Order: sequence, then structure tokens, then C-alpha cells
Amino acid sequence: MARIQQILSVRQEQRLELRPKLLQSLHLLSLPILELEIHLKQELVTNPLLEMTEEDGEAAPEETTEPEPEQEAVDAADEELTKTLEEARELSEILDQWNEYHYEERSHSPSAGSDTAPEQLLRMKENKKEAFLMQLDRYKLSSDESDFAEELIDTANEHGYLPDGFDIDALADEYGVSPERAHELHRIILHLDPAGITARDISECLLAQLNVEQNDNELLQGIIREDFDDLIHRRYQQIATKWHTTHEAVLECKAAIGVLDPKPGLRLVANEVAYMVPDVIIKKIDGEFELIINDSASPNIRLSRRYRNIINSVRQNREALTYVRGKINSAKFLIKSMYLRNRTLERVTRCIIDHQRQFFYQETGVLEPLTYSVIAAELQVNESTISRAVKTKYADTPFGVMCLKDFFTSTAGKDKNYEAVSRQMVERHIREMVDQEAPSSPLSDQDIMGILKERGISVSRRVIAKYRRGLGILNSRLRRKE
Repeated sequence: MARIQQILSVRQEQRLELRPKLLQSLHLLSLPILELEIHLKQELVTNPLLEMTEEDGEAAPEETTEPEPEQEAVDAADEELTKTLEEARELSEILDQWNEYHYEERSHSPSAGSDTAPEQLLRMKENKKEAFLMQLDRYKLSSDESDFAEELIDTANEHGYLPDGFDIDALADEYGVSPERAHELHRIILHLDPAGITARDISECLLAQLNVEQNDNELLQGIIREDFDDLIHRRYQQIATKWHTTHEAVLECKAAIGVLDPKPGLRLVANEVAYMVPDVIIKKIDGEFELIINDSASPNIRLSRRYRNIINSVRQNREALTYVRGKINSAKFLIKSMYLRNRTLERVTRCIIDHQRQFFYQETGVLEPLTYSVIAAELQVNESTISRAVKTKYADTPFGVMCLKDFFTSTAGKDKNYEAVSRQMVERHIREMVDQEAPSSPLSDQDIMGILKERGISVSRRVIAKYRRGLGILNSRLRRKE
């Protein structure tokens, strides 16, 4: 008979846990300015101790922050109430300092006191195609297989279909992929989300969208493969007779087909989703670049004039008093996180300018290779902090509104002196060559690689294909004009 034993043991392990307050601070750092405004206004709604001033720079109605002795007489033994009042006064001082800092920042901003200028706004486009391609990462494709798959997707039209008569085997041969593997990769692509991309006809497109249960429905598959035209023209009885089934069964299949997407490619078309306001304003003054953190969307916050009444009303209820203290501490941490966000954004942007001197000071438009790890090491923070600071943040520069993330560019290859060459420089060369090519004889990726090599830049064909797709340039086959 087995015996149950209790055993005590000591185990040492290292584990990283982020506290809720740290997570909140990191969340604020990642928010662009418009989303930050929404977050702050939500905090004002949920925190009864905070309120927003009427206008920027407007002085708050005179309100003594020190309680009157007869009004705020507190039992010395009631330490909870005493601490709450002390923290409320501390919060009031913090808010006064924040609003003063906030006002000074706005007064230095060129757009202070006015609405954001139209030229400071940027229409954002969502790159859905890139997200679609990222689904291939889980299949661990080889370099040639990845190139083949991406080329196949690029060849599909805006509705998601391959051109009539397109030869998958010929494309596979061009990339050194066997015909069997090519068709296997094609099936994988067909079943990515959204399903049906790279289909050769509507039947193949719809069949790729069927779920597991529908794939076992022979009638449904048969109608899609053989009788789709009859279904469109409502020849239900003819279909029912052919498949020896009822009229109702055909209508059920019709309803199932009706929810499928005959043009899945349209779901990858970039949509204009929003206007973006720059989080940082970069101005060139006397040959140097000055930074202004744009917090024009951040409201001025102050301690509610009713806070004493709120505290006094719950002085006999310790649970309620603890809740009020929690709200005070939450507000204090919010202001601290806001300051750290602005400070981090300023430091990161300053480092970007220092590392991209050729772009800013020489105005060549060329970016040097720069990664998050370089800035993180310089500022002694984690790489994820840099990522949060630049993700979805935009800077209004003398050269236009630009995403901070775009100033980071990987090494694409080496030049003849074995110096690193940035992705942006290679993309400039690709764009220049494509713009100057003969329409009847466009340059292939192999041709571009050869020309770059002649110019002293060594880059692989796979990298060129990737950058070409990123620029929205079609392959040579689709660019050819007779």
C-alpha cells in the first residue's frame, strides 16, 4: 500500500515579476499622445480626488491647502486619518509642481495656445500585409522557401487571386524549390488568416475557408467545385437532382457559402485609420536641434476642492479611508509616471539625433545602422523600454513628421570598406534603380544585387526582395510593360 509523505525542501530560483505600478508606468510610456489623453481623462473619471482645470494656465480658485484647525481637528490617535490628510496635502503639492512644469513646457512650444497645425498631423496606414506574412514564421521555412512564398503572395491581385494561367512550378524553379514543396507551401498560404489568398479561382478560394466540419460535407464541397455557377443563378432544383438531395439541403449549403469571403485580398489592403499627432517637436535653432515634448493633449490636473469633505465623510470608516488613500497614491504615481514618460522620450530622442548626425546635421536623408540595444546601453535601460518609447511615437522634424521607430535601421550588408550599410540606404538604391529601369525590361532582384555589388555594396538577393516588398514595389514580372 502506497504511503503519502510530506517532504519539506528548499529551492532557490530566479524569477522576474513586474509589479502592477511598474506595469502601469511602462503602459504610459508606450501610449502615443492621443491615447494618453484618453487614459488621463479616464483616470479623472475613476478618481474622485482629481479634477481638471478649466483652461490651460488658468489659475485655480484660491483654495488653502492647509486645513483650518477648527475645521480639520483630528484625533491624535486616529493615525489613519492623519496619514490620509498628509498624503492629500503632498498630492496637492505634486500636482502644483506638475502643472507648473506642464505650463512651462507648453509656453516653449511653437503651437502653444493654438490647435495642432494640419502639417503636424500624419495619416497612419495599417500594414496588414506585413502581419499576414508574419504568419509564415511559425513554419520555419528555409531562405528560398520564404522568398518563394512571399513572391507568390506579392503576385496575387488586390482580391487575393493569382493571375490567370499563373505557373507555380515555374516560380518554384526560379527559387530552387521542388514542385511538390511549392504546392505544399501554396496550400499553407491558402489557409493562413485570411484564408483564400493566392487562390487560382473562386472555388479554390472558398474551399480554403471551410472549417473542419464543413470539409466533411461532400455536398457543400461538390457545389463549390462543380456547381458554383448554378448556385449563383439559383438553379437549386437542378443541383438537388444532380446530388440526389433535397431543395432544403441545397439552401443550407447556399447559406454556408454566403458567409465566405470571395475577395479575401481586400482585407489586406491598407486602410487609413487615424490622424497622428507628433509626441516630440524637433526644431533647429542656431545650428543645434532643440526638443519639445508635445503634451498639449494632456489636461491640467488638480486636487479636487471637495477632497476635505470626502475624507471627513469617511473618517469613521477605515475601509473607505483606505480606499481614499489608495486613490491618493494612485494619483501620485500617475503624475510620477507622466514625468518619467516625458523624460524618457526626451532622452531617447536626443540619443537618436546624436547617432543620426548625418541625417540631421548634414541633411543627406541617409540613416546610419542603429539598434535599440545601442540606445539602451547608452541610457542604461532595457531594450524593451526603448521599444516602448519609440513605438507609435512621431516626431515633427524640419524634414517632416516621422515615426521615431524609423530612425532605427538594421545592417543590410557591407560596403567595399567592410563598413555597415543601413537598410534605408539600400532601399534608396533600390528605389532609384527601379525608377530609372526600362519598362519593357525591368530589373530582377538578381540584377539589382549585381548593380549594388558594382557600387561596392554587398547585399543578398533575399534581403533585396524583402526590402523591395517593403517599398511596395512589385516583382520584375509584374512590372514589365510591353
